[in-house]
Amino acid sequence: MQNAMCAADQKVLKTFSYRVKDATSGRRLTGLANAVNTVWNYANEISARSAERGSLWATKKQLRDLTKGSGKLLRLPSQVVQEVVDEFLIKRRAARRPKLRWRASRGPKRALGWVPFTNQDITLDGATALLRGVPFRLWLHRVAEGRIKSGNFSQDARGRWYCNLVCEVDRGQGAGWAEVGVDFGLKSVAKCSDGPELEQARFYRDLEPKLAEAQRKKRKRQVRTIHAKIANRRKDSLHKFSRTLVDRARKITVGNISASAMAKTRMAKSVLDAGWSMLRNYLRYKCDHAGVAYAEVDEAYTTQVCSACGCISGPKGRSGLAIRRWTCGECGAEHDRDQNAARNIVRLGCETPCPSGHGSPAF
Repeated sequence: MQNAMCAADQKVLKTFSYRVKDATSGRRLTGLANAVNTVWNYANEISARSAERGSLWATKKQLRDLTKGSGKLLRLPSQVVQEVVDEFLIKRRAARRPKLRWRASRGPKRALGWVPFTNQDITLDGATALLRGVPFRLWLHRVAEGRIKSGNFSQDARGRWYCNLVCEVDRGQGAGWAEVGVDFGLKSVAKCSDGPELEQARFYRDLEPKLAEAQRKKRKRQVRTIHAKIANRRKDSLHKFSRTLVDRARKITVGNISASAMAKTRMAKSVLDAGWSMLRNYLRYKCDHAGVAYAEVDEAYTTQVCSACGCISGPKGRSGLAIRRWTCGECGAEHDRDQNAARNIVRLGCETPCPSGHGSPAF
């Protein structure tokens, strides 16, 4: 029994995303997505009516019984109908209200296409995904690993379809050697305690004039394309940096700076362009997959404390933000502001316990 539990702990879920290849598949998926919207809206209506009659909302069994047989009418696999009902119940529980937003299939407020499936519905045959025998060709840029557990077809804002497969894979053993602290900033997106950094983010700023011109001339398609390019540039840069960091580390500690709080200041545009929360999420799940320890710690005063002697002798207040290099008045050590903060963060990762929900199983 214990060996079985240990083996289960070594398994993690990993999502592989592939773009659907041709326009014909896109038209078929749009039809399936409209049928999914019909099931969702029906469950939404039944749930709202049940709440009007009393305090008990429609249960999973009741919704499944009421939607039984609808798959044949809508040309959807029965498991897909059940997955839509289950997802509706999850969202209803999270929202704490019986009625959610309708999923519109047309018009300016239409919902992006979404078709969930289980491992019983999907099979991979080379670069083709078979949904109950219906083929959808994929751009297979990498081979899917492990055993498929579930997944979905999803549509982005530009109308492109993607096949997302959630697979169960083995957790890595963590081949790295370094203990690294990461300090987030705006002069550089992230600075490591041992030197490497991710340069200042200008994913949005560089394309801002071109985006503004397209918005003024009401070129909606070009606006969507520019937004997608900005998002792809940001994801590519953060993915590469986080992968390099995880490959060489055995433990990563980051500061718990609140991006949402910083986004309410006059630095909001730069904060949102940097993508701190996205980078933190990338590091968290990649550490989990690779068997690397990950933790978040309170980064208060890390820029002011000397990492050599521990004295609070660094620049303080808003006026001190412009000072990027300073010398400790106690021990005479010279510091780069961001690297000094990263060194204090990695020290805090060794001295303080990790708060619940902010670490990895390896911590």
